[in-house]
Amino acid sequence: MTQKVKPCLWFDGQAEQAAKYYVSLLPDSRIDQVFRSPTETPSGPAGMVLAVDFTLAGSKFSGLNGGPQFPFTEAVSFQIVCEDQAEVDRLWKALGDGGTLSQCGWLKDRWGLSWQIVPKRLFELLGDANPARAKRAMEAMLKMQKLNIAEIERAADRM
Repeated sequence: MTQKVKPCLWFDGQAEQAAKYYVSLLPDSRIDQVFRSPTETPSGPAGMVLAVDFTLAGSKFSGLNGGPQFPFTEAVSFQIVCEDQAEVDRLWKALGDGGTLSQCGWLKDRWGLSWQIVPKRLFELLGDANPARAKRAMEAMLKMQKLNIAEIERAADRM
């Protein structure tokens, strides 16, 4: 099945490096195609990497070397739902390396792209049938940078 909507990420000359890094972090990820500019463009000389198509955890993306005009903002982020704390820790460290760590599982990577590194357990706790338990989980999460499943569970279970 062809993916109808494919995000295109605007980079300042480092689309290929970013794509290679991203695909190294998640299973079912790969570089699909690298497009080189057949002519000089406002972004650079003929032969430069113009765009990169890549698959990240089964979803198609495009990276475009468009130049410095449009940097990433937090208005768009990619959420990675993690199975366990080990995955949270690994991705937090890898994507945060050279970037900026923020609150509630958010970070910006070295290219300025925003990510949310979120354990699936958080969603289970926030959707708990007991509203007080869900509230305690939310309050704990709001105090964290990297999300810690055990600490969120302890907070949720406090009476």
